[in-house]
Amino acid sequence: MKRLINLGKEELVQRLWRAAPRIESMLRNSKHAEEARYVVFDHLDRLRRDLYNMKSDTYYADLNVVEKRNVRECIRVISNIFRTENEHLTDTSALALLYGLARNEEGILDKVSEGFVMEFLALFLGIRGKYGRHSRRDELLVVKEGHDAAVERSEQLDAYASMMNRYFRRYASGMDEKIIEQRKMLRKDILAFFGSTEKDWYDHRWHMKHIIRDRKTLSALVRLEKDEVRGLEMALKNDIPFEITPHYLSLFNREGRSGTDRAVRAQVIPSVRYCENVLKNRRNGIDMDFMAEKATSPIEGVTRRYPQIVIVKPYRSCPQICVYCQRNWEVKDMDEEVMLSKKKVGQALQWIRDDRNISEVLVTGGDPLTLNNRYIEWILGEIAEIEHVDRIRIGTRIPVTLPFRINDELLGIFQRYHSWGKREIAVVTHFEHPAEMNPDSLEAIRRIRKMGMNVYNQAVFTYYNSRKFECCLLRRVLKVHGVDPYYTFNTMGKDETLDFRVPIARIEQERREECRLLPGLVRTDESVFNVPRLGKSHLRSWQDHEVIMILPDGRRVYRFYSWETKLTSVHDYLYTDVSIYDYLKRLCRDGENINDYLSIWYYF
Repeated sequence: MKRLINLGKEELVQRLWRAAPRIESMLRNSKHAEEARYVVFDHLDRLRRDLYNMKSDTYYADLNVVEKRNVRECIRVISNIFRTENEHLTDTSALALLYGLARNEEGILDKVSEGFVMEFLALFLGIRGKYGRHSRRDELLVVKEGHDAAVERSEQLDAYASMMNRYFRRYASGMDEKIIEQRKMLRKDILAFFGSTEKDWYDHRWHMKHIIRDRKTLSALVRLEKDEVRGLEMALKNDIPFEITPHYLSLFNREGRSGTDRAVRAQVIPSVRYCENVLKNRRNGIDMDFMAEKATSPIEGVTRRYPQIVIVKPYRSCPQICVYCQRNWEVKDMDEEVMLSKKKVGQALQWIRDDRNISEVLVTGGDPLTLNNRYIEWILGEIAEIEHVDRIRIGTRIPVTLPFRINDELLGIFQRYHSWGKREIAVVTHFEHPAEMNPDSLEAIRRIRKMGMNVYNQAVFTYYNSRKFECCLLRRVLKVHGVDPYYTFNTMGKDETLDFRVPIARIEQERREECRLLPGLVRTDESVFNVPRLGKSHLRSWQDHEVIMILPDGRRVYRFYSWETKLTSVHDYLYTDVSIYDYLKRLCRDGENINDYLSIWYYF
């Protein structure tokens, strides 16, 4: 695939028609695109019948059953893309573009990208059973019986495990002894810079007092790359929030960006492209509330998308601001007015008290553990008095960004309201990469778990943790330290976060190929796409989404259906993904062997 990715557009088109000479002929010989549509549909119908005909004498007869399944999926996707309904929905006709390519219309090459051609090249190879991942029947190993079969299968499983471990060794874990020592050295530098002592480091109030909000301080402590400097300067000049705790800064590589901290830095240093898109949204009056939380808020401070759970947001800031934050539209610098008044929070809690259908409350924000203990005690106490609420979730990144906040006093508050068999207090945190793991964060997790409270992790699948088996390593390290993987979120479809976005096909590939090799207790999370207004859609399910178009620039358009499709009639949601081709090109530039990602084209 690496060779294909580096081909020019004209040569890719030649490869396209070599993969589907019959379709090319149908398109070229049709009088117009509408005639071509029906001719191609007839062709796809014949292929479908051949596929399901057990006595078929076509090349389908000798295909491995898994290849046959892929043929069926590719036929379905092409048929979907060529439907007139989907052309109207997307205001695009991939069929018309292919028709133009087949007839070599003037200027047609300028209308499509390499990514567009690659999508159809993969689909056309797919419907011919040329996916290439599985063997034909006559090439399969002879099936053995008894002990010989067990030995052979064990050797195959060893090969899978060895492959996974080879990848694991490529990625940095913050629990590696060498990395721990490097971070201790940087911690000393940070303390010296602020004229502080080792004792100060373990006081969360010291970290809150010394949150880094400017480039000068950051540059004095770690070497910044030129692109990072430009991004920071643009962010600070245009009042785009930037904050980083001293603890999280200690996870940086002192001498500049490297493989051990690239994911760490990307989380907190705004890129130039991020800043440019934020400013463009501001100029154009574009609302960055991707999840349409304002439209799912029945009362100020409350978000509701599901029957039994609501979100309460008393605080709109964090000690550290993540660049790709879902709520970047409302999260502000801590120096600004970020507290929801106690009166309004009280009104929100009364609303919950009056609705007996609510059994679970997620307290999040911003980061609610930034609040002082007196306020936390008050809000947990108020919720605990609501008889029909039996679970309080605390959504917080504090174990990652400021683990020393998990102190005896705070844990004592949790303990008062965590009542076995009556009411659960659970912590949902956000470790994003194995490099974020460190002894202090894991000690905070241990202390929470020691109280009998569950700790869950919600990861966001971004470019910076999307390499082969990278998230698998995160799940493995989390689980052994008492954190249950809960959700892996597809990155929000926000223009300003393009640096982070990954094709849906990649998260599906990761889930079905890589994560599947982990023990079941380790891969307990679910890959999801957050549909605006409607909530989570499970990406493993065809019934929840489908590809309906390939745009000229190579991006897929998905049609998402609500989780309640079997319960009532609901509106769908159209989502334009990032290009698989562009993603693979970026991986290639970063030194990845993209042949490892071959099957990505066949996840829909």
